[in-house]
Amino acid sequence: MRPPNPPKSWRFWNRNISSSSMEEVQDAEQLIVAEAVDTAPAAEEVNSSLKAVIEALVYIADEPLSAEQMAAALEQPLERIKDVLNRLVADYSAADRGLAVRELAGGYKMSTKPEHHESIRLFVKKLQPPPKLSLAALETLAVVAYKQPITAPEIMDIRGVQGAGVLKTLLDRKLIAIAGRKNVVGRPITYKTTREFLMQFGLSSLSELPSLKEFEELGRLALSEDEPAPEVQPADA
Repeated sequence: MRPPNPPKSWRFWNRNISSSSMEEVQDAEQLIVAEAVDTAPAAEEVNSSLKAVIEALVYIADEPLSAEQMAAALEQPLERIKDVLNRLVADYSAADRGLAVRELAGGYKMSTKPEHHESIRLFVKKLQPPPKLSLAALETLAVVAYKQPITAPEIMDIRGVQGAGVLKTLLDRKLIAIAGRKNVVGRPITYKTTREFLMQFGLSSLSELPSLKEFEELGRLALSEDEPAPEVQPADA
C-alpha cells in the first residue's frame, strides 16, 4: 500500500526550499542576527535616558518623590522605575560622590552625605548664620516626637514651663501639625510631627529616632557651638 501523496502546497514549498541556494539562507540568518544585535544598544539607550530623567526629577523635587509618583508621571512600569532608583542609589553610594540618593519619608530625595556634613556646616556657617531652633523648641519638638499625639497642657506638664510661643514656632516651621482633638473634657488640640520633620532630620520613619536624651544633647551641642569662647585673662606678672 502506497503512502498518500503530500498536499500540493507542501510539494510546492518543498521545491522552493530545495531550489533556493545555501547562500540566500546564510544571508537571511546573518540579517536576523544583525537585527537582534542592533536592538541591544537601543534598549540600553532607553534605559540610560530613563535613568537620567529620574535622576533629574529626584534632584529638582522639593519633597521626596515616591516610585509610584514617577511611574505614573513617566508612564513607565513601576518595577522598571524601582530598578532604576536602585541603580541610582548604588551609583551615588560610591566614595567619590558627595551626594546621595536616599529613601526618606516614603520617597526618594537627593541629599549630601553624612560624612561631609561637618565640612558643609562650617562652609555654610561662614556664609550666613544658619537658622537654629532654640533649646526650648528642640525640647518641645522631642516631647511631641516621642509622645504624639499630645496636647499643649501635657507638653507643659512634661517640660514644667509654658510653651505656647514655642508651639507656634514649630507650627510655622512645619515641623509639627495639628493631629486632631483629644476625647476628654474641653477636647484640647493634639499635635504630631510632620513629613517635614522627617526630612529635616534625615529620617525615613519615626522608628529611626534617637533616644530622648540623645535628642536633647544634640540641642545643647548646637547651642554651645554658637556661644563665644570665654576670654582668658593673662596672669599678673
